Amino acid sequence: MNEEKKTDLPEQEAKTASEETACEEKETKAAEAEAATEKAEETAAKESAEKNAETKDAKNARDGGKKEKHRFRKASAEEEKIEKLEQENAELNDRYLRVCAEYDNFRRRSQKEREALYNDIKADTLSKFLPVYDNLERALKQGTEDEAYRKGVEMIMNQFNSTMEKLGVTEIESLGQKFDPALHNAVMHVDDEEKGENEIVEVFQQGFKIGDKVVRFAMVKVAN
Repeated sequence: MNEEKKTDLPEQEAKTASEETACEEKETKAAEAEAATEKAEETAAKESAEKNAETKDAKNARDGGKKEKHRFRKASAEEEKIEKLEQENAELNDRYLRVCAEYDNFRRRSQKEREALYNDIKADTLSKFLPVYDNLERALKQGTEDEAYRKGVEMIMNQFNSTMEKLGVTEIESLGQKFDPALHNAVMHVDDEEKGENEIVEVFQQGFKIGDKVVRFAMVKVAN
């Protein structure tokens, strides 16, 4: 009986050892399986992170492209707006210069018209007083023994001439000058070898002008 127990004991120990080995193998396999699972999970997580990163990069790239396109469109719109404003400014500046030029021409033309009108009015007014001048001149040419009378006529004539000078009226030079149809009115002609051709030898009536405008032509005698 004891021998049989002794005989079974090694077998029992071998069986126990075999079971322990199997158990260890199972644990090792379980550990390897768990490690493989963890690695697979890490790989999957890494791949997912990379995929998400790629997706995010792609999205950022798309967003960046949209923003860049938006900025380009905005810049193009601003450039068109600036170009349009510059064109409008150039047109307004050109219009302004034209208006200034037209106004300057109008001002000059108006000034000339006013001056011409003023000279016409002065000439017309002066022509009404010229007969007085002619009578004073005749009075001075008449001989008289009354010196006070002569001096009074001379004072009136001097005052008359001074007033005409202030109005810009000047006498037309005639005596000894060459006849000019734009200034003189020849009413007589004489042959005189001592005088030059078309030389004025006598003034019957004094002529006057204001600037270049003739108020009255000088009435003269012309030689040769």
